Amino acid sequence: MSTDLEHPPSWTAARARLNALQRHRAADDPEIVTARRDLRAARAADYVRKLVDGAPPLTDEQRDRLAVLLRPVAS
Repeated sequence: MSTDLEHPPSWTAARARLNALQRHRAADDPEIVTARRDLRAARAADYVRKLVDGAPPLTDEQRDRLAVLLRPVAS
């Protein structure tokens, strides 16, 4: 899957890829695990894109606070 942030693959393409893989592979196959993760990320990106497109512009501080939610927590 492409990681190009300007033109990410649609979540429907990610779903189709997952469905195709599931036809002939075990549920714990590494490619299926990756495809599931990619589908979740694509759905989340689509949701965030729609949310941002429909909202007034965010300040830099607001963007920074939201970005923190997406960064992994150091343990």
